[in-house]
Amino acid sequence: MIPIAKPLLGEEELSNVMEAVRSGWVSSKGSFIPEFEAGFASYCGVKHGVATSNGTAALHLALAALGIGPGDEVIVPTLTFVATASTVRYTGATPVFVDSHPDYWCIDPEAIEKAVTPNTRAIVPVHLYGHPCDMDAIMEIAKRRGLLVIEDAAEAHGAQYKKKRVGSFGDVACFSFFGNKLLTTGEGGMCLTDDDDLARRMRVLRDHGMSLSKRYWHDVVGFNYRMTNMQAAVGVAQLKKLDTFIGMKRQIAAWYAEELKPLVDEGLVTLPPEMEWATGVYWMYSILLEDGWNVDRDELTERLSRAGVETRPLFYPIHLMPPYNSGESLPVAEELSTKGVSLPSSVCLTRGDIRAVVSLVASASA
Repeated sequence: MIPIAKPLLGEEELSNVMEAVRSGWVSSKGSFIPEFEAGFASYCGVKHGVATSNGTAALHLALAALGIGPGDEVIVPTLTFVATASTVRYTGATPVFVDSHPDYWCIDPEAIEKAVTPNTRAIVPVHLYGHPCDMDAIMEIAKRRGLLVIEDAAEAHGAQYKKKRVGSFGDVACFSFFGNKLLTTGEGGMCLTDDDDLARRMRVLRDHGMSLSKRYWHDVVGFNYRMTNMQAAVGVAQLKKLDTFIGMKRQIAAWYAEELKPLVDEGLVTLPPEMEWATGVYWMYSILLEDGWNVDRDELTERLSRAGVETRPLFYPIHLMPPYNSGESLPVAEELSTKGVSLPSSVCLTRGDIRAVVSLVASASA
């Protein structure tokens, strides 16, 4: 079986976890939590890190701390994991869906501009599949329109926009450390910000709204969104390897590009984008199946599954899903979703694994 993703864990992670267990600090206190927060924030070039129980919690925490609520509209891409929209709903605000850019699949700045109304409070650009959004264009719109920016960088640890790491552009950025991400803590997430007051609000809200100066006094209603010391122990070890993981991901992408070249030359496959201003991390190596195949996308993925190769479709556009369906048409995202498939993308892959996967893909085109 070749899985879609698999974490690479070693003795360093095990040693840290054992240290946390032996210390007795296995819950939401312990030395690994502030170490991980400070280390990851520094890696991304940001002042504060606020660790959370998962990436969805990070998004909700950020929105809540920014005061997003009923009557507000938040612009989000339709082509993303559903948590980007669900967390907006958690606050009582309304997600407004916009289309993808055809060249690099992330949210289209021109579509953002057209979607702004007097009720718009924020934009949530998603660095989709490890490719950065066009942050200059998005930040210009936000500044001119007086909007907040919450980067959803759940899939893009270490990705760069014009040589600056994602997570360092908006008012706040949110990351996920789920088991299939470039850096994992099993479950886990983090909010990053340069804003001292926002960091303080997030720390209060993630711990039941408890006062930072008066224990067990609760000034506001908060959440239990804390990361455990054991999770952070894994994160500290993983962070030291992140640049290595990124290099491995980019090598795997290069191997895929070489092996898929015959299908690209025949016009059957479009490779994942990387704009000249971007350095992607290829969280999922995702391709588009163009016209001319003997099977459709779903039949191809089923054939690969029977052969022991795990794949997944590109995200389904959220605006088509029952909780959010408004009947609108966002054609770029809809076409990308219909054509797209993510191939095995683990850092553990060998060149031989990739040859085997591409051989199976190619056999469906004959």
